[in-house]
Amino acid sequence: MSSSQSALALDPTALRTAFGLYPTGVVAVAAEVDGVAVGLSANSFTSVSLDPPLVSFSIARTSRTWPVLRRATRLGITVLVDHHQATCRQLAGPAGNRFDGVPYSTSADGAITLDEGIAHFHTSVHEEVAAGDHEIILLALHDVTVQESGAPLVFHRSTFGRLA
Repeated sequence: MSSSQSALALDPTALRTAFGLYPTGVVAVAAEVDGVAVGLSANSFTSVSLDPPLVSFSIARTSRTWPVLRRATRLGITVLVDHHQATCRQLAGPAGNRFDGVPYSTSADGAITLDEGIAHFHTSVHEEVAAGDHEIILLALHDVTVQESGAPLVFHRSTFGRLA
């Protein structure tokens, strides 16, 4: 492959298309900060380690939500259910409206989880790793609850779907 073909293959639009071919689950990351519910949706969530228990997600350095959310003592992670498409879009929308009509619970230490999620994690920031135009956020796990029923929301080719 010539260098011009390589440069073309690494075009951001082409990369986004290629990355979108890999289906991912979607989570809500949320907490109460200064008495206000703050959150976002992420499709880069992954397990990292069992010992110590760690998970991660990536966030763009241009995010205006993460600098506020990172101030929380504890963060709630909710694995979204396949009918949460509108909720996911809402969590990516205007900050002041993200939790309108969304049933959620707040723990004593400020972690917010969506009531209908199929898994809930209570976490705290373990480490932030610079990675290009994003930050990889490593989270230490403190608690987990799992629902016995339901299927995850899946993001694939820039659209939402369900497992067959």
